Amino acid sequence: MDRKALFFDIDGTLLSEITRTVPDSAVRALEKARKRGHLVFINSGRTFCLTREFLKQVETDGCLCGCGTYIEAEGKALYHHQISLERCNRIKKDILAYGLDGVLEGWESCCMQKQVSKIPATERLRQAVAESGILTEHGWENDSYVYDKFCVMADEQSDKAGFFKTLEPDIEVIDRGDDFYECVPKGHSKATAIKMVLEHYGVALENAYVFGDSTNDLPMFEYAKHTVLMGKHDKELEAYAEFITRTVEEDGIAYAMKKLGIIEN
Repeated sequence: MDRKALFFDIDGTLLSEITRTVPDSAVRALEKARKRGHLVFINSGRTFCLTREFLKQVETDGCLCGCGTYIEAEGKALYHHQISLERCNRIKKDILAYGLDGVLEGWESCCMQKQVSKIPATERLRQAVAESGILTEHGWENDSYVYDKFCVMADEQSDKAGFFKTLEPDIEVIDRGDDFYECVPKGHSKATAIKMVLEHYGVALENAYVFGDSTNDLPMFEYAKHTVLMGKHDKELEAYAEFITRTVEEDGIAYAMKKLGIIEN
């Protein structure tokens, strides 16, 4: 039996966005896959600090974080890309100048403005990040803070087009809906991360399986041969789905892995 490499998104794929937990069926399915000799990886838009608590719920062989900006296998870092300090500070100024707000996502922590945001979604995000214990004590006034990627939020007063124009040379913008945008250094994606891991382990692309649900999963769905789309998903992924499974809450991960013969019934 050829060893397979399995790559799982977190939010809406392994982690229920309703219960904020990983179903027991998914935990067991990943355990069974590893016992059969397959490799199991998290492949998330979250930076590493935002995956720590989640990784306590599942056993994996590594994690691919921040849309390919940080890759760790068996506890060792294979790759880490950070935006340059000069560019980090320019981006912060441009976010404010064009009337947006957001979160700067580093490897060890996340950074947000100290003052209350005019954009309600930013305050909801602040609460979630703060509860995770990874929000920096300082705000954006710290000009020595470097980060891997960032997310911005906009409202009707924001000049989104103007801001995105400033990012064109080196940052890819992913529209996550509801005026929320994920911003990733060009040349990095969930697909580039998979390619690096497959090369590291000597696993053929034909033996890679990806599981996802949202727009930042699109690069890995375009890249992989075997693609599993969750029951609740963004429509943009449907054209690339080999198999559409059930929702997280309906044990979609275990169901798909059994149907595809990755684990036994």
